[in-house]
Parts: sequence; structure tokens; C-alpha cells
Amino acid sequence: MPPIKVMKNNAQAKPDAPSDWVPWRTLVRLAIILVIAFSIGAGLNRLGTALDGAGRPAGFPRGVVQGALMPMALPNLLFGKDVMIYSLNNTGVGYKLGYTTGVNVCGAIFFGFFFWRLNRWRKSTLRRPD
Repeated sequence: MPPIKVMKNNAQAKPDAPSDWVPWRTLVRLAIILVIAFSIGAGLNRLGTALDGAGRPAGFPRGVVQGALMPMALPNLLFGKDVMIYSLNNTGVGYKLGYTTGVNVCGAIFFGFFFWRLNRWRKSTLRRPD
């Protein structure tokens, strides 16, 4: 148990550590991410079905959107729900370039944010009290 610091004007004691890991916060965040992922996957599946029913081939813009949303389909696929992540009726190179762009931009944002947070966390744990 971390040492408790008692403040003069405050009846509540606070832990000495700057940030304590709380397991329920991690579980809540994970649950929120999964709910968002399932929602995006369901929306992507409905959108893909509606657009494929229109009869027009998918082009660059739709490739970017489907590529960016493709990583969010993973939770749905892991639980056995089939999610449309690639349009078979496409324009060819234009769609594939859009899909590749969407996947790479989404990955760069996700991993950039992840490593930024990891670096911030590492710096805060290495900081020593003066």
C-alpha cells in the first residue's frame, strides 16, 4: 500500500504516487473501444451492403473509407460475425489505392497515438520527485 499523505485543510488522504493504475478504468476503456468497434463494424457492413446494391463500382473515396474502417472490423470477425471489409465490385487500381491509403493513414494515426502515449507514460514514470 502506498504511503498516505495527510493534508491540513483536506479531510481526504491522497496516495503519494502521481498516478495509480486502476484496473476498472482499463476495463471500462476496453469495453468502450469494443462497443465502438462493433458499432463501426455493423455500420460498415450495412453501408457496404447498401452501396453494393446500388450497382455502381466502388472507387477511390469508398476505398479510403473501407480501408480506414477495416481495423475496426477485427472484433466482429473474432466473434464470428461476417463484416464486409472489401468491395468486390470496384474500379480496380483506384479502389485499391484508396483502400491502401485508408489502411495506412488509420494505422499511422493509431500507432502514432499509441507510441506518443507510451512515450508520455514512460517519461512520467522516469520522472523523479525533487
